[in-house]
Amino acid sequence: MSLRLTNTLTRRAEPFTPLTPGKASIYCCGVTVYDLCHLGHARSYINWDVLRRYLIWRGLEVTFVQNFTDIDDKILKRASEEDSSMTEVSERNIDAFHTDMDALGILRPDKMPRATQCLDGIRSLIAELEAKGAAYSADGDVYFAVMKHAGYGKLSGRDLSEQQENAAGRVADAEEARKQHPFDFALWKGAKPGEPSFPSPWGDGRPGWHIECSAMVRAELGNTIDIHLGGADLVFPHHENEIAQSEAATGQELAQVWMHNGMVNVGGQKMSKSLGNFTTIRALLEAGISPMTLRLFVLQAHYRKPLDFTEDALEAAATGWKGLNAALALGDRHGNNLGWASPEPLPEAAVVSLGGAPSREPLQEQPLQEQPSQTQQLQALEQRFIDAMDDDLNSSGALAVLFDLAKPLRAMANRLDRGEDAGLPGDEISGLAARWLLLRHLAGVLGLRQEAEAEASLDDSAITTAIEARKAAKAAKNYGEADRIRNELLAQGIELIDKPGGITEWVRA
Repeated sequence: MSLRLTNTLTRRAEPFTPLTPGKASIYCCGVTVYDLCHLGHARSYINWDVLRRYLIWRGLEVTFVQNFTDIDDKILKRASEEDSSMTEVSERNIDAFHTDMDALGILRPDKMPRATQCLDGIRSLIAELEAKGAAYSADGDVYFAVMKHAGYGKLSGRDLSEQQENAAGRVADAEEARKQHPFDFALWKGAKPGEPSFPSPWGDGRPGWHIECSAMVRAELGNTIDIHLGGADLVFPHHENEIAQSEAATGQELAQVWMHNGMVNVGGQKMSKSLGNFTTIRALLEAGISPMTLRLFVLQAHYRKPLDFTEDALEAAATGWKGLNAALALGDRHGNNLGWASPEPLPEAAVVSLGGAPSREPLQEQPLQEQPSQTQQLQALEQRFIDAMDDDLNSSGALAVLFDLAKPLRAMANRLDRGEDAGLPGDEISGLAARWLLLRHLAGVLGLRQEAEAEASLDDSAITTAIEARKAAKAAKNYGEADRIRNELLAQGIELIDKPGGITEWVRA
């Protein structure tokens, strides 16, 4: 493959070569299920969904695993606040997670293990580390000894000796006092009064956060995987600790490639509950933002860069999606007007297929009545899409190709919406069909799907009344009022078309 991905471990973009030819194993750190998912989760899981879709499109058999952390202090705190249980809080938020991800068009993972379902593997892994001298127990807790792992710090670039010097003189709490090194981290936590606990050789308790993922990776995918995913906030300590404990136990590399997405800012500030700029996916969708608008908004930025969430940026994404959606809907809305027999007017094999499944044949080999220049143009557009995606998942470059494909399709949709004829010869209509199929095909690689257009809030009689009021304003030379009426209608999805003879027609834009 020509795909290059930026590896956090090596700090450079590298060609992606799977461990097993034709296959890819991926583990993505999932959510701690104590609350609804927020915009940061949307950003992360949309990006990784596109990675997965693209690898599949390029012909790889992908196994995608994403976990649920259902044992955690935050879950216990929420259960206490609600006078419920850890299980009730977790189950409610797992259901909500699926609802939100499904709405955003994110493919469900092949496997979704939960920490509570992997306790045997967790205990076994801790025991192996203890047997190798990489872990030690203290008063019912078990800690990983970071100084026993020579590679500790290789992902985040942290220096242990420097960190130990910085910690010198710090007043330690009871837990810190039990540690041999300030960076040692808990593999198993002894039970606290009133909290759920599970049996273990070290006493009743529950696993630490980091060991859960290491155990689930090994159980579902083996000792070494192709790609490990997560947000940039997980590089340290979570992923650093995962590497240390997994590699200390197995003696093998945990993952070939580590990928991390950038954080979400709101109006230039980091999104956080303490700043009051925290927003959930559910709140955005209930406010009327369409799922595909949100998806497009996320994909306009490179996955590694910060994403700044502002009303203006979201509005621009909504405008962009409106045009793209109109182009995607052309075949369904106007296929008959264009002489397309069905929403699939051309054979599936007619889609340009440089990056598609090996069974597809190039467009020029199909018996289509198209000019070579049309075929070559579509080939060039698909190659641009591939080049962008191969360049470390440059989704903004891939979107630019979609907008180029969509431009003449949207123009045709607007023409037909106005009741005009297509006005194109048959060979160009056929070329337009091939363009539409390619647009739908490549949009699907990015997980963008046609959405039903929202109906304008005004009914036909109200629109007619507004048009008559605008005519009266123009007759009185009150052009400011006429423009205000036009803009107000446009804001509600109604586009006015002035024609000769004082005739004004309208379409739902």
